[in-house]
Amino acid sequence: MTTSATWKVGRLAEASGLTVRTLHHWDTIGLLSPSQRTAGGHREYTEGDLVRLYQVLALRNLGLALDTVAACLDAGVDPARLVRDHLAGVEASIAALGVLRDRLVRLGDELSAEQTPTAPALLDALRAIGAGDRGLRTLGRHLDDDQIRALRSRAAALGPATHYLIEVEWPELYRRAERLRTAGTPATHQEVRRLVARMDELSAMFSGGDAGVAARVRAAWHDDPAAMSGDPGAPVDDWRELADYLDQARRDTH
Repeated sequence: MTTSATWKVGRLAEASGLTVRTLHHWDTIGLLSPSQRTAGGHREYTEGDLVRLYQVLALRNLGLALDTVAACLDAGVDPARLVRDHLAGVEASIAALGVLRDRLVRLGDELSAEQTPTAPALLDALRAIGAGDRGLRTLGRHLDDDQIRALRSRAAALGPATHYLIEVEWPELYRRAERLRTAGTPATHQEVRRLVARMDELSAMFSGGDAGVAARVRAAWHDDPAAMSGDPGAPVDDWRELADYLDQARRDTH
């Protein structure tokens, strides 16, 4: 494939192991469009297109949906950095679990010795399990313990994709929606509806399709967006205006 500056769709399909139909579909949805056309209108892919194809396949191999892949690439996210970020998150989780284990072992030893646990040991254990987390407290005002555990279980079941769905695609969807809102685009606009539909699709993945749970999670974001987003500087009024804008799009869609 290095002997030519461009590749027609059939040759690229054969070299990449994809089908011509797949490449045509990716062109139609804007995921991978050829940069050039022949005089007869046939697709021609350039070396730059091959780079994007590699990125698409790398992200697909992580189990990501096409919508997520598109959001990652459109946001200028390098797949190699995503993998590094995910690895860093996994390692941080392992480290946090190690700290939790050590603190619970100390607490268990004190209880086994029929000693009253010391205040430092109890506080360490509480901090390790995140009992003081503001976001969790906010969520706890809207969901019961079983619902929170169910959300965590579904997130764990999604595996590596969870990182990208939450850390990359979801924020990008909100950024796009906010740009449309501030530009004065009506909530009834088809582009806004598409964003809402994808947000709700992602929500269903984590809520198991329970509309009540999804609504309560949205209420938690509306209640305290700074806590839920982990961004203490999140502008509350803007977040709530965006939430109202998206809810209006939902009402007008159904």
